[in-house]
Amino acid sequence: MIVMPVYDGVDLLDVTGPYEMFHWAQLDVLLVAERVGLVTSNSGLALHVDKAFSDAPTGDVLWTPGGEPAVLSRLMRDPSRAYLNFLIAQSKTARYVASVCEGALLLAAAGLLDGYKVTTHWAVIPCLLQRFPHVKVADGYPRFHLDRNRLTGGGISSGLDEALELIRLLKGEEVAQSVQQTTQYYPKPPVHSEIPATVTCPLDEIEA
Repeated sequence: MIVMPVYDGVDLLDVTGPYEMFHWAQLDVLLVAERVGLVTSNSGLALHVDKAFSDAPTGDVLWTPGGEPAVLSRLMRDPSRAYLNFLIAQSKTARYVASVCEGALLLAAAGLLDGYKVTTHWAVIPCLLQRFPHVKVADGYPRFHLDRNRLTGGGISSGLDEALELIRLLKGEEVAQSVQQTTQYYPKPPVHSEIPATVTCPLDEIEA
């Protein structure tokens, strides 16, 4: 089972894109949150969550989505550490500990990326470099990076590539290829741009 802990302000595609990929691979996915009920994504679309952290089963994979910087800051600075403690608890027995986009900051804040090489959304790489000196950042903005059992993804859409890699790891090359074919995931975007270089952490202004 893949456990996805979600929260208000979560990046929608970090959750729904991989969820769709996992569905076609016949992998069970469970959305969990601090409380049962509706969780509203950063785009306003609501997700219904049936399991609270306190009732969630242990998963084979922990999948940590990203979200708005203000929300990430709140989760990371929450005195109760409810979200971070859930990540720690799930990581103890998970076969793979994964994040997509800014979710890497949450794993890092929980101490789960110390000593690992990871990737994340380009805009928050400075946050990892400045705030988590024991975390190594992969060069070149990879779509995903695997270091032992830590699988991390780049910005939002990278979760689709990362999900296919996780499917390949769990169920093999043929299943991953089948999911690629079923979802017709052969991207050829109609525009081209370059990832901008940045040295500032977007959390700094929020927390100032």
